[in-house]
Amino acid sequence: MAKGNHTSVSEFVFLGFTDDPQLQLVLFVVFLVIYLINLLGNLGMIFLIIFDSQLHTPMYFFLSHLSLVDLGYSTAIAPRMLSDFLHQRKVISFAGCATQFAFFVGFVDAECYFLASMAYDRYVAICRPLHYTTLMSKRVCGVLVAGSYLAGLVSLVAHTSLTFSLNYCGSNIINHFFCEIPPLLALSCSDTYVSEILLFSLCGFIEFSTILIILISYLFIFDSILRICSAEGRKKAFSTCASHLIGVTLFYGTVMFMYLRPTSSYSLDQDKWASVFYTVVIPMLNPLIYSLRNKDVKAAFRKLINRKVLSQ
Repeated sequence: MAKGNHTSVSEFVFLGFTDDPQLQLVLFVVFLVIYLINLLGNLGMIFLIIFDSQLHTPMYFFLSHLSLVDLGYSTAIAPRMLSDFLHQRKVISFAGCATQFAFFVGFVDAECYFLASMAYDRYVAICRPLHYTTLMSKRVCGVLVAGSYLAGLVSLVAHTSLTFSLNYCGSNIINHFFCEIPPLLALSCSDTYVSEILLFSLCGFIEFSTILIILISYLFIFDSILRICSAEGRKKAFSTCASHLIGVTLFYGTVMFMYLRPTSSYSLDQDKWASVFYTVVIPMLNPLIYSLRNKDVKAAFRKLINRKVLSQ
């Protein structure tokens, strides 16, 4: 048995999704395509926002950072997962597990605050349009972005130190495809009660504080939209929020299902499939959601294509 805060486990072994080699090859191809779309979509969104002056507004500034954190936490998971599909034994070192875990947690929690910042931006644009340039100045946007990354960093340090200070002195087999909180707590030979309470409290604070900001912002937004006399005006105002609402619903719905439950209700075999949705699928969907429903992004993309065609 390990003593103190030291562990006798030097590496972990992932069970992954299946032992069937043929199915693993199929899953490799599927997730490779998803990850490549993810890379293309998010990098494309970032570069489009940087190089098109029409998109140099607070909303797209936040969207570029949303794409960056989507890339961050999906890249912490997907390349390793793809590599494991090609290997029979899926081994990760203790330090590698902690690093993967840290980057994933930091970027995911930063995304919560970026989604809240985007909701506040939509509130100011619709409810306080005359004060928009003042309330959403470059300085304010910079503070919101820096605060989001700082919150992610604090969460990263807290979660990682709490989780990896536990004793891991028995089995080193993780019934998952990456280092995540529930399977790691299930594997620990320490009393995890205090860690579970602290981790649950931290997750709860992050989720509910940002959800509260989003809900309050949209209550004011919907109230303002209902006061607009023309149906066309209401439709136009709502369309500016629709993409964000879809993204928020997908992200928070999955994260709350995964983390804000007692550990007794976890089913690791089911939850690792649910984890695929927010670690790989949502980062792929976000650029599609924000681009396909956004006239400015589509116009900027057409302008870029036309510029490339004319330059040839």
